[in-house]
Amino acid sequence: FLQFLPKNLHLVCVDMPGHEGTTRSDLDDYSITGQAKRIHQFVECIKLNRRPFHLVGTSMGGNVAGVYAAQYPEDICSLTLICPAGLPSTTDSKFIKQLRELQESKRIDRIPLIPSTPEEMADMLKLCSYVRFKVPQQILQGLVDVRIPHNEFYRKLFLEIVDEKSRHSLHENMSKIKAPTQVIWGKQDQVLDVSGASVLASAIPDCHVYILENCGHSVVVERPRKTANLILEFLALLHSIDNNKKQA
Repeated sequence: FLQFLPKNLHLVCVDMPGHEGTTRSDLDDYSITGQAKRIHQFVECIKLNRRPFHLVGTSMGGNVAGVYAAQYPEDICSLTLICPAGLPSTTDSKFIKQLRELQESKRIDRIPLIPSTPEEMADMLKLCSYVRFKVPQQILQGLVDVRIPHNEFYRKLFLEIVDEKSRHSLHENMSKIKAPTQVIWGKQDQVLDVSGASVLASAIPDCHVYILENCGHSVVVERPRKTANLILEFLALLHSIDNNKKQA
């Protein structure tokens, strides 16, 4: 996705808790509000808040980004939410139905987004993407081997963000979002139903919604060029509006 953005943009990419090199601690608050606070500390630390910035979040990160925009409106100038979590939907996605079945059968340890075998990894990729990627068995095994040492933490994190405290964090905060907001969603998203886009559009005053056809939950992987172009077009539109206001 990043390779389709201009090289002169000042980009800061933050790994979410427990991913890549980001440290983790049992003392950390992994709720959505806790994660938004941690991002705010990071923003203050690198002095990014001295110049309003455009914030982008996808899935769990979209939940965090939306809550951040609501809680720290003076920091940001605009917002892009890509298939964000944290919303009640009018239609249950395939993933939500699977979760409900697992809860009823007391098998919550089998979370579809936390694979521990190559077969479960293949199922997760199918769940997250409308585009069918042909992934060799050896690669699937490698992906699982990398994740398995961290799966216990991922379960803890997952259970934290689907807890009552965080499950609908974005929904509870969306009316406080004042920044111009762009919502991008894959029409065939099986993880978080696309109906969430209309929920956001009805609550955020300046909301621009883009639904991508033949696209699932992994928008930035399935349609990286299109996503980059949509964000750049949105920023150009805001810049144009801002210039017109100044001239007026």
